[in-house]
Amino acid sequence: MNKETYCLLEDFMLSCMEDAAHDKEHIYRVLYNALEIAKTRNDVDYDVLIAACLLHDIGRKEQFDNPALCHAMVGGERAYQFLLLQGFEMCYAEHVKQCIQTHRYRKNNLPQSLEAKILFDADKLDAAGAIGIARTLLYKGMVSEPLYSVLPSGLVSTGENDTIPSFFQEYKFKLEKIYSNFYTEEATKIAEERQRIAIDFYNCLYQEVNSSYENGRSELNKIIDFNENP
Repeated sequence: MNKETYCLLEDFMLSCMEDAAHDKEHIYRVLYNALEIAKTRNDVDYDVLIAACLLHDIGRKEQFDNPALCHAMVGGERAYQFLLLQGFEMCYAEHVKQCIQTHRYRKNNLPQSLEAKILFDADKLDAAGAIGIARTLLYKGMVSEPLYSVLPSGLVSTGENDTIPSFFQEYKFKLEKIYSNFYTEEATKIAEERQRIAIDFYNCLYQEVNSSYENGRSELNKIIDFNENP
């Protein structure tokens, strides 16, 4: 891929990015993750991989506006039409499209090509470790969702069986489980290193929050008798 083609794809990507949790820096991290994974292989089509990485989240706005839509499906089709309009060959545009449309974890739509698997892994690495936690917290703030929910007992929920959205719920539902879903050996190794950081952060945050509720409520009950009749 030459500089002119890269800049063409990059400019189109930049015109599409509006989500702070999936901003242009996320795109660059995914691209750099992908290149780090790809260097361990000698059969990668870099023209396809770079294009797919740059354009993989261009359907995010449509999904944000209408959650019924899948940003991967929308983005893949949008990338396909853009590449055809710019004069790229149909088989190339189709390959990029398929990479984009399978980068989101769906059991009935798994990545098939090497480039698609690398994109999938590179994107998931950006949901792992410290960066994954930071992005999740950023997104939760954007949509005004809390860090945690409180159980009827008055203690903080771990998020394990929560139906109410929160950071703890997202960690238990998604972040905790992503570490076994990688296709490439290099990504699996990187993910294992990041997993320890994520586990430590979640455990420390839960312990700090829950101890405040346990100890603080106990002290408050010593001062105020909540069973007292008004």
